[in-house]
Amino acid sequence: MKLRRFFIIVITLGLLIGASNTLSGSISGQQFSTSYPSVVCPSTGTSLTSQVSVGSQDTKIRRVGSTSAKFVKSRALRFPVPTDPILVDAQGITPIVWQSRPGSWAGGTICSDPAASQWFVGGSADISARGKLILVNSGLSESVADVFIWSGTSAASTKAITVKANSFEAVGLDSLAPGESSIVVRVVSRSGRLNAYMVDERGKGLRALGGDLVSPGIAPAKQIYIPAIPLQPKVKNAPAQQLRLLAPGDADANISVEVISGDGRFTPVGFNEILLKKGQVMNFSLSPKVSSSVYGIRIESDEPIVAGVFANVGKDFVWSSSVPPLSPLTIALTGMSPILVFIGERINVDLELGVAGGKKLRKTINASDIAFWRVPDNARNLTFLRVSANTYGSALQASVNGFGSIPLIAGSVLTKSAIPTANIRVLNP
Repeated sequence: MKLRRFFIIVITLGLLIGASNTLSGSISGQQFSTSYPSVVCPSTGTSLTSQVSVGSQDTKIRRVGSTSAKFVKSRALRFPVPTDPILVDAQGITPIVWQSRPGSWAGGTICSDPAASQWFVGGSADISARGKLILVNSGLSESVADVFIWSGTSAASTKAITVKANSFEAVGLDSLAPGESSIVVRVVSRSGRLNAYMVDERGKGLRALGGDLVSPGIAPAKQIYIPAIPLQPKVKNAPAQQLRLLAPGDADANISVEVISGDGRFTPVGFNEILLKKGQVMNFSLSPKVSSSVYGIRIESDEPIVAGVFANVGKDFVWSSSVPPLSPLTIALTGMSPILVFIGERINVDLELGVAGGKKLRKTINASDIAFWRVPDNARNLTFLRVSANTYGSALQASVNGFGSIPLIAGSVLTKSAIPTANIRVLNP
Protein backbone atom coordinates (compact mmCIF):
# COMPACT_ATOMS: atom_id res chain seq x y z
CA MET A 1 0.00 0.00 0.00
CA LYS A 2 2.79 2.39 0.92
CA LEU A 3 4.62 1.51 -2.31
CA ARG A 4 1.49 2.28 -4.32
CA ARG A 5 1.13 5.68 -2.63
CA PHE A 6 4.76 6.42 -3.37
CA PHE A 7 4.29 5.71 -7.10
CA ILE A 8 1.13 7.85 -7.22
CA ILE A 9 2.98 10.79 -5.65
CA VAL A 10 5.94 10.40 -8.03
CA ILE A 11 3.67 10.27 -11.09
CA THR A 12 1.67 13.31 -9.91
CA LEU A 13 4.83 15.35 -9.33
CA GLY A 14 6.12 14.34 -12.76
CA LEU A 15 2.92 15.50 -14.44
CA LEU A 16 3.01 18.83 -12.58
CA ILE A 17 6.64 19.46 -13.53
CA GLY A 18 5.91 18.59 -17.15
CA ALA A 19 2.93 20.92 -17.28
CA SER A 20 4.98 23.69 -15.68
CA ASN A 21 7.75 23.31 -18.24
CA THR A 22 5.25 23.33 -21.09
CA LEU A 23 3.60 26.52 -19.77
CA SER A 24 6.98 28.16 -19.21
CA GLY A 25 8.00 27.32 -22.74
CA SER A 26 4.77 28.77 -24.09
CA ILE A 27 5.24 32.01 -22.15
CA SER A 28 8.90 32.41 -23.07
CA GLY A 29 7.98 31.78 -26.69
CA GLN A 30 5.43 34.63 -26.70
CA GLN A 31 6.24 37.22 -29.38
CA PHE A 32 5.71 40.97 -29.12
CA SER A 33 5.45 43.85 -31.57
CA THR A 34 6.48 47.44 -30.87
CA SER A 35 5.01 50.56 -32.44
CA TYR A 36 4.30 54.24 -31.91
CA PRO A 37 0.60 55.12 -31.66
CA SER A 38 -0.59 57.59 -34.28
CA VAL A 39 -0.88 61.18 -33.05
CA VAL A 40 -3.62 63.74 -33.65
CA CYS A 41 -3.25 67.37 -34.73
CA PRO A 42 -6.16 69.72 -33.91
CA SER A 43 -8.72 71.17 -36.29
CA THR A 44 -8.42 74.66 -37.77
CA GLY A 45 -11.13 77.13 -36.80
CA THR A 46 -12.88 79.66 -39.02
CA SER A 47 -10.50 82.28 -40.48
CA LEU A 48 -7.52 80.57 -38.81
CA THR A 49 -4.54 78.99 -40.56
CA SER A 50 -2.58 75.94 -39.43
CA GLN A 51 0.72 74.42 -40.47
CA VAL A 52 2.04 71.06 -39.28
CA SER A 53 5.73 70.08 -39.33
CA VAL A 54 6.48 66.35 -39.70
CA GLY A 55 9.59 64.18 -39.75
CA SER A 56 9.71 63.23 -43.45
CA GLN A 57 7.87 63.60 -46.74
CA ASP A 58 6.88 59.94 -46.42
CA THR A 59 5.00 60.52 -43.16
CA LYS A 60 1.53 59.03 -43.49
CA ILE A 61 -1.52 61.11 -42.60
CA ARG A 62 -5.30 60.75 -42.63
CA ARG A 63 -8.04 63.32 -42.21
CA VAL A 64 -10.32 62.73 -39.23
CA GLY A 65 -13.81 62.64 -40.70
CA SER A 66 -12.76 61.03 -43.96
CA THR A 67 -14.82 58.07 -45.17
CA SER A 68 -11.58 56.34 -46.12
CA ALA A 69 -9.42 54.67 -43.49
CA LYS A 70 -6.41 54.82 -45.80
CA PHE A 71 -3.32 56.83 -44.84
CA VAL A 72 -1.54 58.83 -47.57
CA LYS A 73 1.95 60.34 -47.68
CA SER A 74 2.26 63.94 -46.60
CA ARG A 75 4.69 64.64 -49.51
CA ALA A 76 5.98 67.66 -47.59
CA LEU A 77 7.84 68.41 -44.39
CA ARG A 78 5.36 71.18 -43.57
CA PHE A 79 1.82 71.41 -44.84
CA PRO A 80 -1.47 73.20 -44.05
CA VAL A 81 -4.44 71.75 -42.15
CA PRO A 82 -7.48 73.28 -43.91
CA THR A 83 -10.28 72.41 -41.45
CA ASP A 84 -10.56 68.91 -39.97
CA PRO A 85 -8.06 67.39 -37.52
CA ILE A 86 -5.52 64.95 -38.95
CA LEU A 87 -4.19 61.63 -37.74
CA VAL A 88 -0.42 61.27 -38.23
CA ASP A 89 1.59 58.05 -38.26
CA ALA A 90 4.60 59.96 -36.96
CA GLN A 91 6.81 56.94 -36.12
CA GLY A 92 8.22 58.52 -32.98
CA ILE A 93 8.96 61.99 -34.43
CA THR A 94 6.65 64.44 -32.68
CA PRO A 95 4.87 66.80 -35.11
CA ILE A 96 4.41 70.47 -34.20
CA VAL A 97 1.28 72.40 -35.16
CA TRP A 98 1.44 76.18 -35.55
CA GLN A 99 -1.89 77.99 -35.69
CA SER A 100 -2.62 81.67 -36.24
CA ARG A 101 -5.11 84.35 -37.16
CA PRO A 102 -3.35 86.59 -39.70
CA GLY A 103 -2.39 89.93 -38.20
CA SER A 104 -3.75 89.01 -34.76
CA TRP A 105 -2.16 86.07 -32.95
CA ALA A 106 -0.27 82.80 -33.22
CA GLY A 107 0.45 79.77 -31.05
CA GLY A 108 1.75 76.24 -31.20
CA THR A 109 1.62 72.88 -29.50
CA ILE A 110 2.55 69.26 -30.11
CA CYS A 111 0.40 66.71 -31.91
CA SER A 112 -0.15 63.89 -29.42
CA ASP A 113 -1.69 60.47 -28.99
CA PRO A 114 -5.00 60.02 -27.12
CA ALA A 115 -4.93 60.75 -23.40
CA ALA A 116 -7.06 59.49 -20.54
CA SER A 117 -6.86 62.85 -18.73
CA GLN A 118 -5.66 66.35 -19.70
CA TRP A 119 -5.41 69.55 -17.63
CA PHE A 120 -5.65 72.98 -19.29
CA VAL A 121 -4.64 75.91 -17.09
CA GLY A 122 -5.67 78.86 -19.21
CA GLY A 123 -8.52 80.40 -21.11
CA SER A 124 -11.40 82.72 -20.38
CA ALA A 125 -15.18 82.41 -20.58
CA ASP A 126 -16.20 86.04 -20.10
CA ILE A 127 -17.57 88.55 -22.62
CA SER A 128 -14.20 88.80 -24.39
CA ALA A 129 -13.87 85.03 -24.89
CA ARG A 130 -13.81 83.61 -28.40
CA GLY A 131 -11.89 80.46 -27.57
CA LYS A 132 -12.78 76.82 -28.10
CA LEU A 133 -12.25 73.47 -26.44
CA ILE A 134 -11.66 71.01 -29.29
CA LEU A 135 -12.46 67.34 -28.69
CA VAL A 136 -11.20 64.92 -31.35
CA ASN A 137 -12.31 61.30 -31.58
CA SER A 138 -10.05 59.54 -34.09
CA GLY A 139 -11.43 56.10 -33.26
CA LEU A 140 -14.12 54.00 -34.88
CA SER A 141 -16.52 54.05 -31.92
CA GLU A 142 -18.34 56.81 -30.07
CA SER A 143 -16.39 58.67 -27.39
CA VAL A 144 -17.61 60.38 -24.24
CA ALA A 145 -15.63 63.16 -22.56
CA ASP A 146 -16.24 64.32 -18.99
CA VAL A 147 -15.26 67.99 -18.89
CA PHE A 148 -14.58 69.43 -15.42
CA ILE A 149 -14.52 73.23 -15.11
CA TRP A 150 -13.15 75.33 -12.24
CA SER A 151 -13.39 79.12 -12.03
CA GLY A 152 -12.62 81.98 -9.70
CA THR A 153 -16.11 82.54 -8.33
CA SER A 154 -18.35 79.55 -9.08
CA ALA A 155 -18.32 76.01 -7.77
CA ALA A 156 -16.71 73.34 -9.94
CA SER A 157 -19.02 71.92 -12.60
CA THR A 158 -19.01 68.94 -14.94
CA LYS A 159 -20.29 68.50 -18.47
CA ALA A 160 -20.45 65.26 -20.45
CA ILE A 161 -19.86 65.67 -24.18
CA THR A 162 -20.38 62.90 -26.72
CA VAL A 163 -18.16 62.86 -29.82
CA LYS A 164 -19.17 60.67 -32.71
CA ALA A 165 -16.71 58.18 -34.18
CA ASN A 166 -14.12 59.67 -36.56
CA SER A 167 -15.17 63.26 -35.87
CA PHE A 168 -14.59 66.27 -33.61
CA GLU A 169 -16.52 68.81 -31.56
CA ALA A 170 -15.55 72.46 -30.96
CA VAL A 171 -17.15 73.76 -27.76
CA GLY A 172 -17.08 77.48 -26.93
CA LEU A 173 -15.26 78.26 -23.69
CA ASP A 174 -17.97 80.79 -22.87
CA SER A 175 -20.51 77.95 -22.77
CA LEU A 176 -18.52 76.00 -20.17
CA ALA A 177 -18.44 78.70 -17.49
CA PRO A 178 -20.39 81.75 -18.73
CA GLY A 179 -19.04 85.06 -17.46
CA GLU A 180 -15.93 83.65 -15.79
CA SER A 181 -12.66 85.39 -16.66
CA SER A 182 -10.35 82.70 -15.21
CA ILE A 183 -10.89 78.98 -15.77
CA VAL A 184 -9.12 75.64 -15.48
CA VAL A 185 -10.42 72.71 -17.52
CA ARG A 186 -9.84 69.00 -17.12
CA VAL A 187 -10.90 66.58 -19.86
CA VAL A 188 -11.30 62.91 -18.92
CA SER A 189 -11.95 60.31 -21.59
CA ARG A 190 -14.69 57.97 -20.46
CA SER A 191 -14.48 55.93 -23.67
CA GLY A 192 -13.00 56.08 -27.16
CA ARG A 193 -9.80 57.43 -28.72
CA LEU A 194 -10.00 61.02 -27.47
CA ASN A 195 -7.73 64.07 -27.71
CA ALA A 196 -8.44 67.54 -26.34
CA TYR A 197 -7.03 70.92 -27.39
CA MET A 198 -7.74 74.44 -26.19
CA VAL A 199 -7.69 77.65 -28.22
CA ASP A 200 -7.81 80.79 -26.05
CA GLU A 201 -8.79 83.69 -28.30
CA ARG A 202 -10.07 87.05 -27.09
CA GLY A 203 -11.53 90.20 -28.58
CA LYS A 204 -13.54 93.29 -27.78
CA GLY A 205 -15.96 94.29 -30.50
CA LEU A 206 -13.96 94.37 -33.73
CA ARG A 207 -10.65 94.66 -31.85
CA ALA A 208 -8.57 91.50 -31.45
CA LEU A 209 -6.90 90.98 -28.07
CA GLY A 210 -4.65 88.07 -29.05
CA GLY A 211 -4.86 84.32 -28.70
CA ASP A 212 -2.91 81.14 -28.10
CA LEU A 213 -3.03 77.36 -28.23
CA VAL A 214 -3.01 76.35 -24.56
CA SER A 215 -0.90 73.21 -24.13
CA PRO A 216 -2.04 70.76 -21.44
CA GLY A 217 0.08 70.81 -18.30
CA ILE A 218 1.01 68.04 -15.91
CA ALA A 219 -1.50 66.45 -13.54
CA PRO A 220 -1.82 68.00 -10.05
CA ALA A 221 1.51 67.78 -8.23
CA LYS A 222 3.31 69.23 -5.22
CA GLN A 223 6.25 70.42 -7.31
CA ILE A 224 5.72 72.16 -10.65
CA TYR A 225 8.15 73.57 -13.22
CA ILE A 226 7.25 76.07 -15.94
CA PRO A 227 10.44 76.59 -17.99
CA ALA A 228 9.79 79.29 -20.59
CA ILE A 229 7.96 82.49 -19.63
CA PRO A 230 8.56 85.54 -21.85
CA LEU A 231 8.98 88.83 -20.00
CA GLN A 232 8.10 91.62 -22.39
CA PRO A 233 7.00 95.25 -21.98
CA LYS A 234 3.29 95.54 -21.30
CA VAL A 235 0.98 96.72 -24.07
CA LYS A 236 -1.38 99.58 -23.24
CA ASN A 237 -4.70 98.34 -21.82
CA ALA A 238 -3.55 94.70 -22.03
CA PRO A 239 -4.00 92.33 -19.06
CA ALA A 240 -1.04 92.08 -16.69
CA GLN A 241 1.21 89.03 -16.65
CA GLN A 242 -0.26 86.54 -14.20
CA LEU A 243 0.31 83.20 -12.53
CA ARG A 244 -2.86 81.07 -12.52
CA LEU A 245 -3.20 78.40 -9.82
CA LEU A 246 -5.74 75.81 -8.70
CA ALA A 247 -5.80 73.33 -5.82
CA PRO A 248 -8.41 70.85 -7.12
CA GLY A 249 -8.36 68.61 -4.05
CA ASP A 250 -10.21 68.74 -0.74
CA ALA A 251 -7.75 70.99 1.10
CA ASP A 252 -6.27 74.47 0.79
CA ALA A 253 -2.66 74.63 -0.40
CA ASN A 254 0.29 76.62 0.90
CA ILE A 255 2.70 77.41 -1.90
CA SER A 256 5.92 79.23 -2.65
CA VAL A 257 7.25 80.37 -6.02
CA GLU A 258 10.90 80.54 -7.05
CA VAL A 259 11.97 82.51 -10.13
CA ILE A 260 14.79 80.99 -12.21
CA SER A 261 16.63 83.34 -14.58
CA GLY A 262 20.07 84.33 -15.80
CA ASP A 263 20.37 86.38 -12.62
CA GLY A 264 20.02 83.26 -10.46
CA ARG A 265 17.20 81.94 -8.29
CA PHE A 266 15.06 84.00 -5.93
CA THR A 267 11.58 84.17 -4.44
CA PRO A 268 9.74 87.42 -5.28
CA VAL A 269 8.28 89.43 -2.42
CA GLY A 270 4.89 88.03 -1.47
CA PHE A 271 5.44 84.66 -3.15
CA ASN A 272 6.99 82.74 -0.28
CA GLU A 273 3.71 82.01 1.53
CA ILE A 274 0.63 82.00 -0.69
CA LEU A 275 -2.61 80.47 0.57
CA LEU A 276 -4.46 78.83 -2.29
CA LYS A 277 -8.10 78.10 -1.50
CA LYS A 278 -9.33 74.67 -2.53
CA GLY A 279 -11.37 74.47 -5.71
CA GLN A 280 -10.91 78.15 -6.57
CA VAL A 281 -8.94 79.45 -9.57
CA MET A 282 -6.67 82.24 -8.35
CA ASN A 283 -4.45 84.67 -10.29
CA PHE A 284 -1.36 86.47 -9.02
CA SER A 285 0.50 89.28 -10.80
CA LEU A 286 3.99 88.09 -11.67
CA SER A 287 6.54 90.53 -13.09
CA PRO A 288 9.97 89.70 -11.68
CA LYS A 289 12.79 92.18 -12.15
CA VAL A 290 15.34 90.17 -14.12
CA SER A 291 17.79 91.15 -16.85
CA SER A 292 16.79 88.41 -19.31
CA SER A 293 13.64 88.46 -21.45
CA VAL A 294 12.80 84.83 -20.58
CA TYR A 295 12.62 83.13 -17.20
CA GLY A 296 11.19 80.02 -15.55
CA ILE A 297 9.57 79.21 -12.22
CA ARG A 298 9.49 76.37 -9.71
CA ILE A 299 6.44 76.03 -7.47
CA GLU A 300 6.42 74.11 -4.17
CA SER A 301 3.13 73.17 -2.50
CA ASP A 302 1.96 71.05 0.41
CA GLU A 303 -1.05 69.89 -1.66
CA PRO A 304 -1.29 68.85 -5.34
CA ILE A 305 -1.93 71.86 -7.60
CA VAL A 306 -1.91 72.85 -11.29
CA ALA A 307 -0.43 76.05 -12.70
CA GLY A 308 0.10 78.15 -15.82
CA VAL A 309 1.45 81.62 -16.64
CA PHE A 310 -0.18 84.23 -18.89
CA ALA A 311 2.12 86.81 -20.52
CA ASN A 312 1.67 89.55 -23.11
CA VAL A 313 4.06 89.62 -26.07
CA GLY A 314 3.42 92.61 -28.32
CA LYS A 315 -0.24 92.56 -29.35
CA ASP A 316 -0.43 88.83 -28.68
CA PHE A 317 -0.37 86.78 -25.49
CA VAL A 318 1.05 83.38 -24.60
CA TRP A 319 0.25 80.67 -22.05
CA SER A 320 3.31 78.90 -20.61
CA SER A 321 2.36 75.45 -19.30
CA SER A 322 3.95 73.13 -16.75
CA VAL A 323 5.98 70.21 -18.12
CA PRO A 324 7.32 66.86 -16.87
CA PRO A 325 11.09 66.20 -16.75
CA LEU A 326 12.69 66.25 -20.19
CA SER A 327 13.48 62.85 -21.71
CA PRO A 328 15.03 61.66 -25.01
CA LEU A 329 12.74 62.45 -27.95
CA THR A 330 12.68 63.74 -31.52
CA ILE A 331 10.57 66.68 -32.71
CA ALA A 332 9.91 67.99 -36.23
CA LEU A 333 10.82 71.66 -36.70
CA THR A 334 10.64 72.43 -40.42
CA GLY A 335 9.67 76.08 -40.90
CA MET A 336 10.43 76.95 -37.30
CA SER A 337 13.36 78.47 -35.43
CA PRO A 338 12.42 78.53 -31.75
CA ILE A 339 14.44 79.40 -28.67
CA LEU A 340 14.81 76.33 -26.46
CA VAL A 341 14.68 77.07 -22.74
CA PHE A 342 15.91 74.60 -20.12
CA ILE A 343 15.78 74.89 -16.34
CA GLY A 344 17.37 72.64 -13.70
CA GLU A 345 20.13 72.63 -11.12
CA ARG A 346 22.62 70.95 -13.47
CA ILE A 347 21.65 71.08 -17.13
CA ASN A 348 23.42 68.69 -19.49
CA VAL A 349 21.64 68.04 -22.80
CA ASP A 350 23.09 66.38 -25.92
CA LEU A 351 21.29 67.32 -29.14
CA GLU A 352 21.43 66.13 -32.74
CA LEU A 353 19.95 68.48 -35.31
CA GLY A 354 19.01 67.40 -38.82
CA VAL A 355 19.16 70.33 -41.25
CA ALA A 356 18.27 70.93 -44.90
CA GLY A 357 20.40 68.84 -47.24
CA GLY A 358 20.55 65.88 -44.87
CA LYS A 359 23.44 67.13 -42.76
CA LYS A 360 23.41 66.46 -39.01
CA LEU A 361 24.87 68.72 -36.34
CA ARG A 362 25.69 67.89 -32.72
CA LYS A 363 25.30 70.29 -29.83
CA THR A 364 25.87 69.93 -26.08
CA ILE A 365 24.28 72.35 -23.65
CA ASN A 366 25.80 72.64 -20.18
CA ALA A 367 24.60 75.14 -17.62
CA SER A 368 23.23 75.70 -14.14
CA ASP A 369 19.71 76.94 -13.37
CA ILE A 370 18.72 78.07 -16.88
CA ALA A 371 19.99 77.70 -20.46
CA PHE A 372 18.92 78.98 -23.89
CA TRP A 373 19.64 77.83 -27.44
CA ARG A 374 18.28 79.18 -30.72
CA VAL A 375 17.46 76.51 -33.31
CA PRO A 376 18.82 77.43 -36.80
CA ASP A 377 16.39 78.44 -39.56
CA ASN A 378 17.24 75.40 -41.70
CA ALA A 379 16.28 72.89 -39.00
CA ARG A 380 14.36 69.75 -39.90
CA ASN A 381 14.34 67.28 -36.98
CA LEU A 382 15.77 67.80 -33.49
CA THR A 383 16.72 64.79 -31.36
CA PHE A 384 17.44 64.94 -27.64
CA LEU A 385 20.00 62.15 -27.30
CA ARG A 386 20.81 62.43 -23.60
CA VAL A 387 19.22 64.55 -20.91
CA SER A 388 20.34 65.20 -17.35
CA ALA A 389 17.98 64.26 -14.54
CA ASN A 390 15.45 66.84 -13.31
CA THR A 391 15.81 69.05 -16.38
CA TYR A 392 12.73 70.74 -17.85
CA GLY A 393 12.29 72.34 -21.25
CA SER A 394 9.97 74.29 -23.54
CA ALA A 395 10.36 76.18 -26.82
CA LEU A 396 9.35 79.78 -27.59
CA GLN A 397 8.51 80.57 -31.22
CA ALA A 398 7.85 83.97 -32.79
CA SER A 399 6.18 84.67 -36.14
CA VAL A 400 4.79 87.66 -38.03
CA ASN A 401 1.38 86.99 -36.48
CA GLY A 402 2.34 86.37 -32.87
CA PHE A 403 4.17 84.32 -30.29
CA GLY A 404 3.76 80.82 -28.85
CA SER A 405 5.13 78.37 -26.28
CA ILE A 406 5.58 74.68 -27.13
CA PRO A 407 6.35 72.03 -24.49
CA LEU A 408 9.27 69.70 -25.22
CA ILE A 409 7.33 66.46 -24.76
CA ALA A 410 7.05 63.34 -26.91
CA GLY A 411 3.74 63.14 -28.75
CA SER A 412 3.71 59.36 -28.37
CA VAL A 413 5.93 56.72 -26.81
CA LEU A 414 6.91 53.27 -28.01
CA THR A 415 4.38 50.65 -26.94
CA LYS A 416 4.67 46.86 -26.85
CA SER A 417 1.83 44.44 -27.52
CA ALA A 418 1.65 40.65 -27.67
CA ILE A 419 1.28 38.99 -31.07
CA PRO A 420 -1.49 36.37 -31.05
CA THR A 421 -0.18 32.86 -31.73
CA ALA A 422 -2.08 29.82 -32.95
CA ASN A 423 -1.93 26.73 -30.73
CA ILE A 424 -3.25 23.54 -32.34
CA ARG A 425 -3.43 21.93 -28.90
CA VAL A 426 -6.44 24.11 -28.15
CA LEU A 427 -8.35 22.18 -30.81
CA ASN A 428 -6.59 18.85 -30.30
CA PRO A 429 -5.80 18.41 -26.61
